[in-house]
This record gives sequence, structure tokens and C-alpha cells, in this order.
Amino acid sequence: MDVRPGYKQTEVGVFPVYWDIEPLGRHATFRTGPFGSALHKSDYTNDGIPVVNPMHIVDGRIEPTRTMTITEHAAKGLSDFRMRAGEIVIGRRGDMGRCAVVQEHQAGWLCGTGSMIVRPQNADADFLQRVLSSPRAISAIEEASVGTTMVNLNQGTLAGLKVQLPPIPEQRAIATALSDVDALLGGLDRLIAKKRDLKQAAMQHLLTGQTRLPGFHGGWEVKTLFDLAERRKELFDDGDWIESEHITLEGIRLIQTGNIGVGCFIEKETKKFIYEKSFTSLRCKQLRTGDLLICRLADPAGRACVLPDIGEERIVTSVDVTIFRPPIQIADRGFLANMFSSTEWFRAVSDRSGGTTHKRISRGALGRIAIRLPPLPEQTAIAAVLSDMDAELSALEARRDKTRDLKQAMMQELLTGRTRLV
Repeated sequence: MDVRPGYKQTEVGVFPVYWDIEPLGRHATFRTGPFGSALHKSDYTNDGIPVVNPMHIVDGRIEPTRTMTITEHAAKGLSDFRMRAGEIVIGRRGDMGRCAVVQEHQAGWLCGTGSMIVRPQNADADFLQRVLSSPRAISAIEEASVGTTMVNLNQGTLAGLKVQLPPIPEQRAIATALSDVDALLGGLDRLIAKKRDLKQAAMQHLLTGQTRLPGFHGGWEVKTLFDLAERRKELFDDGDWIESEHITLEGIRLIQTGNIGVGCFIEKETKKFIYEKSFTSLRCKQLRTGDLLICRLADPAGRACVLPDIGEERIVTSVDVTIFRPPIQIADRGFLANMFSSTEWFRAVSDRSGGTTHKRISRGALGRIAIRLPPLPEQTAIAAVLSDMDAELSALEARRDKTRDLKQAMMQELLTGRTRLV
């Protein structure tokens, strides 16, 4: 294998010649969290000293819960396990790669029994955290760790892990570049959360008539779903009883409950179909673009979407999906899809659902649910406003996903030295 000038082949990959490849134990010490017997039920309290276990390490951050905390008195007896700013806490069990750098305000928090403290020496903590959460390091840790049903990381395994170490200034430059991308991602996540909250507020006001769009006045009409379907079964009917022996890899497209999200159609990577002979023998109902599909099964029961054009000539659905075709002269499908995504709608469905382990609502009960409808022009205007908000959310989510992909590519380039910053 040819190695380009300025790089070297090592046992863990190709890296710049000036980067060291050494066991982590030469550049860090370790402290495993205390055994569970060190803490007793009486030591736990709400809003005390956080105890950090693997579940509290999320996307390179420490996110404690207010209930997994101990009293100050109990923490005093565990001073060796209290974390300091600039250390790394890493999960020892379950999914490897869960690790985070302890921040100033987190100093004094306790390393839990499922975690381990890594104390860097002559290495940048933020850079080491990136290395330890990289696919190459995770794979090496999993291969070397003990355990059959669950991987259990010990100090010896982590100390023997070979890590790449550029000079300290380059470590810091790499960590800073990746932190900048994380900050961008965090900003996008916060903006998306804010936009979602705004849409929920808009739905609450517009779909209930608390706020009216300019130019619209007058009363709203109350109708049941079955009344909206003009009490005609062909406009409010269930899909077909399609069982596993009817399903195949090609043929007539089958829409299942998993394809129906809250207000959106979910296209799966693996598509399902039924045989031509099944379509004929079952006398299947054929779906049309624009049909409202309401899932009668949790979770949650009552979620619905408008069937988009998915490029299929013939489409069918299962018996747990109600096909709703209110006349377009009286009901806007987009308005109804948003109505069927509201808190009030799901509460109404839940009140009428049965079952213990698997909640479901019958088609009859579904058809008896009454909703309030403005005149058609106002429905269409409300649907347009909410659709614009959805489009803005989708654009932000696409930007976030692209940024995440960019971060993964940057990690691959920077942590291997393929791209140099200094």
C-alpha cells in the first residue's frame, strides 16, 4: 500500500509522521466509579450532587437527572470519585463511545458505578474526547472489552487503547474546529425546537378559532368525521385484512401503520407489496393520492397523514388504517391533517380507545368524534399558514442533518490528519 509523503502506516491506520501513536495509559490516569454498595437508598435525594452514569452522557455532553443525585453528606465520603473540570467521564457499559469533558460548573459531580474518569496528562482533554468517541476507537474498545451480553470497559482495556496524538497545538486546533461545528448544531437544534413550539402554539390558536386570520369571521360548524364523509362507508372505510402470506417484495404497494406519522407520511427504506392474486382475492380497496389515512393503533392512535404521490400505480393499506375521503367541497385535507395532529384530537381518540397492552380505536368510535370546522376558505388559509411553518422546519432540519454529515466528515479528516489545521 502506497503512503503519501509526510505520512506513515501504523497498526491503527495512516497518520502524519509527526503524530505519536501510543497507549492511552501513557497520557492519562483512570478512576472507576464506586461500587453500588458505596451508596445506600438514604443517600439519594432530589436536586443534590449529580451522579453521572452512561445514560447521562448524551452527544458529548453531561445531562444529569434531578432524581439521580445524592446528598452533600454522602458525597463527602466519595471524594476520590468526584470529577474535576478538564477530566473526561466515559461510560463503561452498553454503547461505547459515550464520553464527555467535565465543565467548570460540573466540577464536584460524582462518577457513577457505570462510568470511569479519564484524567489526561500531556494531552488536550477535548481532543481525547473526540478520539474516544470516534468509530475506530469504539471498535477497538468493543473488541478488547470483556462481557458477552453487555460490553464492560475496564481500566486495563482503556489504558492499552492506542490513540493518535498530534502536537498539543494541533490537538487544540482540531478540538476547536469540531467544537465550532457542535455550537452550530446546538444553535440549529435550539432554533428547530423554538420553531416547533411556535407551530404548536399556532395550531392551538388557529385550529380552535381562538385566533382568526385576517378577513375571516363567522361561526364554525361542528361535525363528526362520519358526517363529514356524508355517512357513506366508501368515504370512511378501513383498509384490507392483509396478512403475512400476502406480502411480497414487489407487486402492488402496501402502506402499513409504520408509514403513517403524526401529520406526515413516512417512507421506509424497505417497502412492502402484496401479490396481484391477493389484491384480487381480497378485493382490496385502492388508495388515491390525497386520501387521509388515519391509524387506529398506537402509538399514538389517531395519527394521520395525507397520502402524497409516491410514484406507485396501485396502492393498498391494512385493516388498522381508516381511509377518509371527505368531499373537497367542504373539507380541506391539509387542515384536517393538522387537526388530527393536535393535542385535543389525540385526547379525544385516547378517551375512546380500548385495549390494555395495545391501544386501538374502532372505526365506529373514530367516526363519532366531532370536530369544529370553519368555512372551507378559512380551512385552506389555516392549512397554508401551517404548511409554510412545516416547510421552514423541514428546511432547518435538512440543514441540521447536512451539518451533522459535515461534522462526521470533518472528524474523519481531522482525527486522521488527512486535513491539517496547523
